[in-house]
Amino acid sequence: MTRHRSGFHFGLETEFLLVDASCRPLWHPELRFEELNAILETIEVRDFDQNGLDLIPLHRKRMPFVVEGYQLPGPNLVPTALLPKGLEIRTPVCNSIEECIDAFVTLHGRMQRSLSEHGYRAAILSFHPIEDHFEGPQNKRRYDHWQWAMEAMTTYGPDINVSVPSDVAERLDLHELHGKVNYYAPALTALTVASPLYRGDLWRMRGKVGKSVRTYHRSTIAPAISIHPKENLRLELKPLEMTPYRIDYHGYFLLWLALILDESLLGRATEQTRIYDMGQVARFGLHAESARERAHEVLSNAPSALGHWGFDCQALDHFHARLETRRVPADDIIDLFECEQSIPNVLRHLIDLR
Repeated sequence: MTRHRSGFHFGLETEFLLVDASCRPLWHPELRFEELNAILETIEVRDFDQNGLDLIPLHRKRMPFVVEGYQLPGPNLVPTALLPKGLEIRTPVCNSIEECIDAFVTLHGRMQRSLSEHGYRAAILSFHPIEDHFEGPQNKRRYDHWQWAMEAMTTYGPDINVSVPSDVAERLDLHELHGKVNYYAPALTALTVASPLYRGDLWRMRGKVGKSVRTYHRSTIAPAISIHPKENLRLELKPLEMTPYRIDYHGYFLLWLALILDESLLGRATEQTRIYDMGQVARFGLHAESARERAHEVLSNAPSALGHWGFDCQALDHFHARLETRRVPADDIIDLFECEQSIPNVLRHLIDLR
């Protein structure tokens, strides 16, 4: 018996690298919070509600757009300024995946049009292709949170947010979910790796070109998931990579739902194992040890696990194709860079959603 999808809610947060009119990548020394925030505030969003959109410090209004960057602290760590790394789109809370993706595409189009009027564009890449290091004064009480805030200045990624019906939330064992994510998330990340550019060239590790410098940098300190009990148990999946393909984002939601809902997925691992596996995935993508087997388990089980709830898993078909060929998005970027030998020329291909 198929159950209806009511009671599920979805939200997507996506971070973007900013480039100038010639597609030269920009960063905080060349970007000003006040200018970027003013551009974002001019974008028409009255047809979107503000459900789930918090007011981020230093911004003056709640909106689906945020200037992302490093908050400079004043007394008691209260932010006094922000050094921009790029921009973020936040969809309102949506009742279906399709509604969420449509909102994201609409907001992205409006943001790009507004940016282009001021000589900017937003590029879709998960690690800054020129800059690789940032240091700032401690702006978090916890040392590890501060370290991650500095590391995040060079990374760009999507956060996949899902809330499940209350009866499912009540039965959900969060300890088991963490173990399941530790086991399967590296393999699912391998399907999405797409940041092989580093310091103006291809990212090389021990003589070989790697697939994701973002995953390599973030895996040791950043969480794979974030749980928000006070927000209707919002479940946030964080390690997947930015993509110009809208169908990928649809697939990301399905992968996350599969991890949450599929009780037949029995693999469990510790955080230490996940960190090791992420390092392998960052270098080798779907050629990493056990990545294809674990990804295949999730993908093959998803239609029965999610069909029970009324979710259409057709968007996962192209992940099956990647699994068969072992060719990941990073391979396209590598080929493009080897042909163009130019970071701006590569970024020119990573502007539009497809």
